[in-house]
Amino acid sequence: MAPWALLSPGVLVRTGHTVLTWGITLVLFLHDTELRQWEEQGELLLPLTFLLLVLGSLLLYLAVSLMDPGYVNVQPQPQELKEEQTAMVPPAIPLRRCRYCLVLQPLRARHCRECRRCVRRYDHHCPWMENCVGERNHPLFVVYLALQLVVLLWGLYLAWSGLQFFQPWGLWLRSSGLLFTTFLLLSLFSLVASLLLASHLYLVASNTTTWEFISSHRIAYLRQRPGNPFDRGLTRNLAHFFCGWPSGSWETLWAEEEDSSPAV
Repeated sequence: MAPWALLSPGVLVRTGHTVLTWGITLVLFLHDTELRQWEEQGELLLPLTFLLLVLGSLLLYLAVSLMDPGYVNVQPQPQELKEEQTAMVPPAIPLRRCRYCLVLQPLRARHCRECRRCVRRYDHHCPWMENCVGERNHPLFVVYLALQLVVLLWGLYLAWSGLQFFQPWGLWLRSSGLLFTTFLLLSLFSLVASLLLASHLYLVASNTTTWEFISSHRIAYLRQRPGNPFDRGLTRNLAHFFCGWPSGSWETLWAEEEDSSPAV
């Protein structure tokens, strides 16, 4: 393997995330925060819990960023399977052939130029993970956001607990400058994580993807019908997203919606 292959964008982004995560955690332990006070008093339950949450969020991040998001199979398929897939799609919505990788795209799939693959139930390409968020890793991505937000808010509280403002400016800057910078970073990350989690929970509740929400006017299977043809109500949307129930292809759901639509 060439040396520059180890410096791919994905490796750099994941390494940066890992270093930043443990660097912020180290700052919280080294300064006079409640975390350090608990440690000095021998109350190790909360510090260990915080460390386990940090480790859990980091492992979830790596899992989501490294796993297959749901790439469409590029291998040649038997003619019978191709005909079966085509038959499941209503005549008004023929399967599209991707102009980049030349595969037949199922409904809700989209080609990602960064990954150079078509992704099933494509949501978006996340630059912070250097991976797509799609049908396979989207549920885990939402769980990661929730856990990461818990860690960030707890870290924000810990950083604030260690800031001492009743000191001369020069002394305060030397003793608390790094901790204050950490507090600002955690504030920014907490805001971003909160907005992301709220937006994704809203989209999941309505069975919509980020790509469909932003580009519905350009997507044929959404442009031809008002409303969202995949919305089955809050309970069923959540059950399908997190548990895969009820099962079935998006083409099947579309056909059911087509049959149940009132005639004009």
